[in-house]
Amino acid sequence: MEPQKSFYVTDWLDKRAKLTPGRIGLRDLASGKDITFAEWNARANRAANFLRKLGVQKGDRVSVYACNCVEYLDLLFACGKIGAILHNLNWRLTVFELKGIMEKASPKILIYSSDWKEQVNELRPSLKTIQHFIAIGEAAHSNDKAFAERESCAATLTDRPDLNMDDPWGIFYTGGTTGLPKGAIMTHGNMTWNSINTVMSWGITADDIVPLQLPLFHIGGPNIFMLPLVHVGGKTILCRNFDLEQTFDLIENDGITHFMGVPTMYVMMQQHKKWDAVDLSKLKLVISGGAPCPLPVMEKFWSKGIDFKMGYGLTEAAGNNFWLPHNEVRRKVGSVGFPIFHIDMKIIREDGATCAPNETGELLIRGPHVTTGYWNEPQATAETIKDGWLHTGDMARQDDEGYFYIAGRSKDMYISGGENVYPAEVEQVIYELPQVAEAAVIGVPDEKWGEVGKAIIVLKSGMQLSAEQVIASCRQKLAKYKIPKSVVFVETLPHTAAGKVLKHELRKQY
Repeated sequence: MEPQKSFYVTDWLDKRAKLTPGRIGLRDLASGKDITFAEWNARANRAANFLRKLGVQKGDRVSVYACNCVEYLDLLFACGKIGAILHNLNWRLTVFELKGIMEKASPKILIYSSDWKEQVNELRPSLKTIQHFIAIGEAAHSNDKAFAERESCAATLTDRPDLNMDDPWGIFYTGGTTGLPKGAIMTHGNMTWNSINTVMSWGITADDIVPLQLPLFHIGGPNIFMLPLVHVGGKTILCRNFDLEQTFDLIENDGITHFMGVPTMYVMMQQHKKWDAVDLSKLKLVISGGAPCPLPVMEKFWSKGIDFKMGYGLTEAAGNNFWLPHNEVRRKVGSVGFPIFHIDMKIIREDGATCAPNETGELLIRGPHVTTGYWNEPQATAETIKDGWLHTGDMARQDDEGYFYIAGRSKDMYISGGENVYPAEVEQVIYELPQVAEAAVIGVPDEKWGEVGKAIIVLKSGMQLSAEQVIASCRQKLAKYKIPKSVVFVETLPHTAAGKVLKHELRKQY
């Protein structure tokens, strides 16, 4: 007897529109419009019917090259409805990089926002599989179709294909620290279980209101917390990007309950003139992801009565993975807590043995939210997913009580005089200096020790600091082999679209 396929995939917006049709599901800050779940479902149905009219079938890739906009969200759900695969393009990448990504994915349709007309025209000659170019806004070429043509399509959807949880819903790209980024396949099951895990473990409710500021091509865009909010009937406020003034306005006037950012965003907020006066009392949760967050940043939130905490996620594991209970935030400083509901974790040594408490090793994850693999990358898939475990490449440890702590990327670690150095630990000490806006530590070659640390620092406006002062501060709190041997002051650090510091760029430079 053939094993039963994993269970039926629901039509998210259709279901939510039936349960709470008049409830506001989305506010679009660009237009100022509130959109009910019934209206949102109709928009997505029109988009789905438009894609079908263009010949898109189950399994076809639909590339989207666009900034955050309602149309992008409509396409996410439209693809989910008809079994197409949303192929997310990172607009931070060069045309050269995008060509390689498009060649591997062989999409049928390219939908772009007018911001990227010039790049689309550069790409056009090499995109052999594209049957239709479709513009959101002004077109790049007279032959391109307008996405607005969907308005002539029906607002109801019939004859939905049979989908199961193993069918791909989207392709989301990793950071690409070496070579071209890899496209992690997110199935309907991956996205659903991430939402279930988040709702159950983080306590998301229908009363919650959350801004969506991360780019939608990033896994955090749909999954933290837009899809969980659709699941429970909460409200998403769609932002084009992270904007400081807008963020303070959302906190003070729009009743947002949850806020997720990367450390760089929080540093910028705390340097802003509005920081001292802003009232954060309506926020249930403020969480940092993407990179270890400096303790001084956390302490400034704690002083305002907010249980600011650190999270941890990666593209291959759909976004959310841990939860630190509120009453442990200050006792377990720097911990990400415990794996959330339907997730299993372990930390291993290089020989595969499980690490002892307080021993640092590689973090492995398994669960129904973990990617089935990389698109058209069988070797990379086999190297990353072994015996059902996702090998994250991130280093972690558990304390005596079982709480997890993330030490940083294994690629970021360097070995000085035979000792492992985790830059996040050194950066934490540097961030305690009040003059420091941003810091990154990398290993650089050294004849005597093999590698030594170099600190690259951005100072706060108008502040002064010497290399000697930085090293003296580290000397007070770190073992000798961890102390950076050199310090460089720069105007800015390179970042990914998600706000992570691009360590590989710094290693190239220094």
